[in-house]
Amino acid sequence: MKIVVDAYGGDNAPREIVAGAVRALGEKDGFDIVLTGAENEIKALLKEFEAPLSRVEVVDAPDVITNDMAPVEAVRKMKNSSLVKGFQILNSDPEARAFVSAGSTGAVLTAASLLVKRKPGVIRAALAPVLPTVTGGRVILVDCGANSECKPEMLLNFAEQGADMAKRSLGIRDPRIGLLSNGTEDKKGTDLTRAAFKLISENDGLNFVGNTEAREILSGDCDVVVADGFSGNIALKACEGTALAFMTLLKEGIVNGGIRAKLGYLLMRPVLKKLKTTMDYNAYGGAVMVGLEKVVVKAHGSSKAKSMSAAIIQAAGLAEGKENGV
Repeated sequence: MKIVVDAYGGDNAPREIVAGAVRALGEKDGFDIVLTGAENEIKALLKEFEAPLSRVEVVDAPDVITNDMAPVEAVRKMKNSSLVKGFQILNSDPEARAFVSAGSTGAVLTAASLLVKRKPGVIRAALAPVLPTVTGGRVILVDCGANSECKPEMLLNFAEQGADMAKRSLGIRDPRIGLLSNGTEDKKGTDLTRAAFKLISENDGLNFVGNTEAREILSGDCDVVVADGFSGNIALKACEGTALAFMTLLKEGIVNGGIRAKLGYLLMRPVLKKLKTTMDYNAYGGAVMVGLEKVVVKAHGSSKAKSMSAAIIQAAGLAEGKENGV
């Protein structure tokens, strides 16, 4: 099995991407990695990081799609870019089971939509990141930005694909599904969410627990939270921003709070260290594009080696689940 990695996608490419790929190979067996990008530079980095070369293939792709480019035009015209070349390999090589990129979200979504087949019955693919919960578990948010305008049937699709991912990726036998709304009452929400509520609740194959508010996403009460891409993206960024603001204020309070604050930090250090580890998105991989025949993972644009490694291992695990029919 091969995992294709866009070595030139992301703010810290190619160094951190290649380092993450080498780290993933050291942490997990059962797959090889195909790196797409400037061949000579990638090979130099592989040598520097002492990569197991028997498990790495490099495909030369000199062009790079950046965030400033129009996604559709870039994907259609830049056939020798690391992103497009990676998707071509995913389609043409039967051993290639997954693709990982930290590049332009728009370009990844466009390329995946144009070049990767959707599963039967799927209207649109969706982005589904895995987030930590306060109970120590994880929750899948789907969609978080691939589809800003949705129909009720699409939200039902998202619920089905999110449940499937929860089973394969998180090992949850009967995942609890919530629908993001502005209140927990059944009649709350927009015309879209009320219609989606009816469709999801009528599906006997889904363990639907009703509406959930944004403040409850990380509570651990749901295993999957369903949203249209616009609302889901806002909710995701609000969660990330709140966590960052909390840690920043805590750090400033310790630094500027005098001797009592510093002594308190020393006493609380084990708890704070555990909190930081729990809330570290780098440890959970990337956002999976659910609804596709093959695995596509969009890693965070600022990913460094640790988070790229997690995204690659996440992709490998999902690909293994597909192979085994899980």
